[in-house]
Amino acid sequence: MNLERKTAIVTGASRGIGRAIALELAKKGADVLLNYNGSVDRAREVKAEIERLGKNAQLYQCDVADYSACETMFRDIFAEHSGLDILVNNAGITRDGLLMRMSEEAFDSVIDTNLKGTFHCMRFAARQMMKQRSGRIINLSSIVGVAGNAGQTNYAASKAGVIGLTKAAAKELASRKITVNAVAPGFIETDMTARLPEKIREQTLLQIPAGSFGKAEDVAHAVVFLASEEAGYITGQVLHVDGGMAM
Repeated sequence: MNLERKTAIVTGASRGIGRAIALELAKKGADVLLNYNGSVDRAREVKAEIERLGKNAQLYQCDVADYSACETMFRDIFAEHSGLDILVNNAGITRDGLLMRMSEEAFDSVIDTNLKGTFHCMRFAARQMMKQRSGRIINLSSIVGVAGNAGQTNYAASKAGVIGLTKAAAKELASRKITVNAVAPGFIETDMTARLPEKIREQTLLQIPAGSFGKAEDVAHAVVFLASEEAGYITGQVLHVDGGMAM
């Protein structure tokens, strides 16, 4: 899975799964454009790590929920780079709460970032990829988008929407040699999941046939595969990285 001479952008790349994906793409030879929203110090750390691997990295600050900001970001990218080979839509947020207590703002903010943000980036990246007649788009969904989860109606809706968006776009773009796939992580050890109460963590572990939580690198390996030439005949699929949790 050699990604030499490829250019990739990873949204939400300053921490957690996004960071792991960016580093793994660089390890396989890609130059990586790092999108972040608020965590500039962490983004700079990821950039430095990629440069230590001998690959190029650039930072692009942008709230993917903002259509105009995304348009500007991709305009800048295409002014500075001859093409874009890989788009990884990883940026996401949670605003958990029970259905009867969830505010409209909490629902809208998650949909705007997780679902609309994915749409925004796909829309602007796809135009360049269509001109090239090549490209890989990988969207981050979630086991919650497949199976649902109490207290996360907004997040479940956003991640289920990402799957529908992925499949529809895959059909539209396949004739231009652009693949569009999704990765659906299960319970992955990140800063986000580390904040969960221990009781919830114990209950979740009992639902995982593999008997352990995943690592961000497990998700990164799946993304790199879907970004590679070896996955050129795979499109419109959802690859579960969940230790069997969704079975």
